[in-house]
Amino acid sequence: MGALLKLTRWLCQKAATAGLILGLAVVACGLWLFLKDNVDFDEWRQDALRTLTGERAKIQSALGDVHSRLERITRDVATEQDRIRQTDLVIAQLKGLDSTWDRLTGDAQQKANSERRAKLETMRDEAAAKVAALQTEYTRTTWERDGLEIALGKLDVQLKAVEAKRSKVLHYLDLAWNYQVGRLKVKWWVTIILGLYFFGPTVGKLAMYHILAPWIARGRPVQLTPEMGELPRIGISRVSTDVTLQPGERLLVKEKLLQASDEGLKRKTSFVLDWSIPFTCIAAGLTELVELRNVRPAGDQGCTLSNPNDAHSELAIVTLPVGSAMVIRPSFLVGVIRAPNQGLTIRRRWQLFRWQAWVTLQFRFFEFVGPCRLILVGNRGVRAEWLLPREANPNPARRINQDATIGFTPNLAYEPVRAETFWGYYRNVNPLFDDLFSGQGVFLCQQVSAQGDASQARKFWSGVWHGALKVFGL
Repeated sequence: MGALLKLTRWLCQKAATAGLILGLAVVACGLWLFLKDNVDFDEWRQDALRTLTGERAKIQSALGDVHSRLERITRDVATEQDRIRQTDLVIAQLKGLDSTWDRLTGDAQQKANSERRAKLETMRDEAAAKVAALQTEYTRTTWERDGLEIALGKLDVQLKAVEAKRSKVLHYLDLAWNYQVGRLKVKWWVTIILGLYFFGPTVGKLAMYHILAPWIARGRPVQLTPEMGELPRIGISRVSTDVTLQPGERLLVKEKLLQASDEGLKRKTSFVLDWSIPFTCIAAGLTELVELRNVRPAGDQGCTLSNPNDAHSELAIVTLPVGSAMVIRPSFLVGVIRAPNQGLTIRRRWQLFRWQAWVTLQFRFFEFVGPCRLILVGNRGVRAEWLLPREANPNPARRINQDATIGFTPNLAYEPVRAETFWGYYRNVNPLFDDLFSGQGVFLCQQVSAQGDASQARKFWSGVWHGALKVFGL
């Protein structure tokens, strides 16, 4: 029942939009013609009636002349055919009087009969030729009559249409509907636009899924580091997490996430997470951070972090020891814990000449290098997917929804692959591309997919597509 209601609602929306497109196109064209036309409607109607009536009278006169010619030709053909019949009778009689003996003896009557028969045969041939010419003329005159009758019929239709036009609005709507724009009339342009509106998205998605996506997926995957000395340690995600700071360690975290902290921590404000990437920090919201530092020579200090504005957000701590690294999307990063006397090392890996980067609009990767601890946020939690060789699967690989990806170890091969089913992509249940990771390492994802960088990339390309359609008037 729910699917039927959705289908009905979708059909109603499509029909309403199609009607709006049709109405706006015809009304706009009709209004333009009305403003362009300086002739009074009643005056135009009377002139049109007079013109059509005059043309109709001319065609009727020509048609009467054609009928007269047809009658004359018919009479002439009958006359000539009667003459041919009479001539044939006389020729037959003269043939009956023909005698071989009289011809041999040179009979004068026989000679006169032969001369008369020759004249009659010549007259018969001339009459037959005249009949053939008359029949040809009759055929052509018939064509002329048919053409005039067709023209008269069209004029009668136009005349009735003009006589029926009592409303100025209906007149201009009809004029707009049949107005010539370029090589096509307005009605055909509207039909094309409605066809693109109804079937264009389906054709576009078929092309994206069966042509573009396989071509892009054949590209070489991104692998930032061939090998890595040590894998990171992933903590369990919780709605509220406790952070312990050793002497000298510093925590930079978004202020809204700080719920409670020990009094022994020194506080100050850090305007950005890292001044080497200020614009990235601003875009990811990593600005005006609270910096907590354990300044005591001994003893641990702690604080509690949670997101009071989103009950579905859970936090996880990722520990990167020396020799370990993690590629993280900054939008999922909410805090960093630095080791004593250590700065934050972030490697920027540019990937400008890969189709994968253009598909996701991710032209560079941010690789966080240990030692440090990263505090990540995920919808309903952060899940670690470990890719380790097994006896049944020596080359592990796993795909995941692009919206769920948070980060991965740089030794993994990362590439976009086409969604598994076209129907899921067509109904916007799944994006066109999933993220595929292969090799030996770990990648992080949200427990439940939520809108992230990948969805923003799809919105961008969708905006580009709609912009292109607007440029071409579609």
